[in-house]
Amino acid sequence: SLENKTKEKLQKQICQVALDHFEKQYTTELGEAWASVRDVLTCPLCWQCAILLNKFSPSTELENTLRMKGYHPAFPGSLPYLPASFKCYIRRTPGRFPAQKHQAGKLKEYYLLNAASLLPVLALEVKDGEDVLDLCAAPGGKSVATLQCAYPGQFHCNEYDDLRSRWLKQTIESFIPDPLINLIMVSKLDGRQIGDLKPELYDKVLVDAPCSNDRSWLFSSDIQQATLRLIQRKELPSLQFQLLRSAIKALRPGGSLVYSTCTLSKAENSDVINLILNSCSNVMPVDISEMAKAVSQEFTFLSGMQQHELLVLPEKGKAWGPMYVAKLKKM
Repeated sequence: SLENKTKEKLQKQICQVALDHFEKQYTTELGEAWASVRDVLTCPLCWQCAILLNKFSPSTELENTLRMKGYHPAFPGSLPYLPASFKCYIRRTPGRFPAQKHQAGKLKEYYLLNAASLLPVLALEVKDGEDVLDLCAAPGGKSVATLQCAYPGQFHCNEYDDLRSRWLKQTIESFIPDPLINLIMVSKLDGRQIGDLKPELYDKVLVDAPCSNDRSWLFSSDIQQATLRLIQRKELPSLQFQLLRSAIKALRPGGSLVYSTCTLSKAENSDVINLILNSCSNVMPVDISEMAKAVSQEFTFLSGMQQHELLVLPEKGKAWGPMYVAKLKKM
């Protein structure tokens, strides 16, 4: 039966190589927080799913259904930035909401995602008319979320990887209506070169960087793939640093940038941001602690982070993340 298939899929095999690696690294980096994070990461049945509504295809019926099923708005009005057009629903209990199939000529009504992945978009605070670059945009959830918030002057979505770039295009076509699609430029440039190609062109840049995706790596289908990933993991911080440097070049003075990853790894998070702050004299950290405070009911954060960064720790009943978010401003 379908139900059993779903259960099988959710009880997929944990990859021991990855778990052992995480165990060593995260016991050191997260201390006692790691045990409860590990419990969530290794148990897909307790993962939650958020529902981002598409304002371009509004449905009162959908909102009523969600409320009836015990969903509530994910983000409180006390956030420093929360456009009225931005609507996302969550509920405390795990479980999947049905995904919508892609239908030619028909916009989807909602996007299923991890609620923590919306925090970088809310931290970016895009306003109408601003020129925005989403540097590593596939699969497109953050691009779609950005367009729920505001109408950028220009919106440049970039994805270097060929397959992921096609996925990005399809996502945009599924959620964004025709006249607006014309404002969106989708490119397949090497993100490390965009700063040189398009210097000081954007007011806001999102760098949702390629990273070691802790959730999916724990379920690597074969040992070779997992081992290779763990070897390549050491090279990611250098790529992330180069992408950030490129993003800074692409920013106008006064513009701001948000960096995000879906890993718990300090080497890919705080270390990369500290390296940027120490090597680029024209960027300053931006305090995002107000945002973190406003959403602390629904998200658990690692304590002891600096004011310009946060790290969402998955926890039962708040199984969001991992998600690292940091904000910088160009002087």
